[in-house]
Amino acid sequence: MSDVLLTAARPDFAAIAAWIPKGASVLDLGCGDGSLLRYLKETRAVRGYGVEISDIDIVSCIANGVNVIQNDLEAGLSDFEDNAFDFVILSQTLQATRHTEPLIQEMLRVGREGIVSFPNFGYWKSRLNVVLGNMPVSSELPYQWYDTPNVHLCTLNDFESFCRKYCVSVTARSVMTGGREVGLLPNLLGSTAVYRFQRGV
Repeated sequence: MSDVLLTAARPDFAAIAAWIPKGASVLDLGCGDGSLLRYLKETRAVRGYGVEISDIDIVSCIANGVNVIQNDLEAGLSDFEDNAFDFVILSQTLQATRHTEPLIQEMLRVGREGIVSFPNFGYWKSRLNVVLGNMPVSSELPYQWYDTPNVHLCTLNDFESFCRKYCVSVTARSVMTGGREVGLLPNLLGSTAVYRFQRGV
């Protein structure tokens, strides 16, 4: 898939890449088929690894030329030293993790900065679906309630409250819908959120 098609399918990729300087070291958690790391290698010349548990995705990572380690994120990142990477990324995986706070803290132990992207459950179409009595299904939330891997859906407000509670300092935020940046009422009008953060004080 070309870079144009890839960023059209996953607009958070371009937002993430914009924050990463050329040649940075990156750890991509829950990297799936390795598409993000391949994109960052091609556009930002990053060095790094992906972490993935799925056998099928491990094979896809190898096909994509991505260095990948098979591991369960829920078991922690004890294989990695402190400050081993410039950035640790959790792209569209936050909502599928069961132990969010320990994982975010581990991201900031292993990396100097963290980046997460996730579907915004506060998006107006999601709210409308719930008001009408149904769980939302969309391009950002493509699963039915009975087969979804998501266990922790959240809104922008929820994530920012979490960061304040656990002394995580948000340094940048990008909110978008359909690949377009949302500035007005982002928690209502944005379907996808991308956050850059570091250790707070």
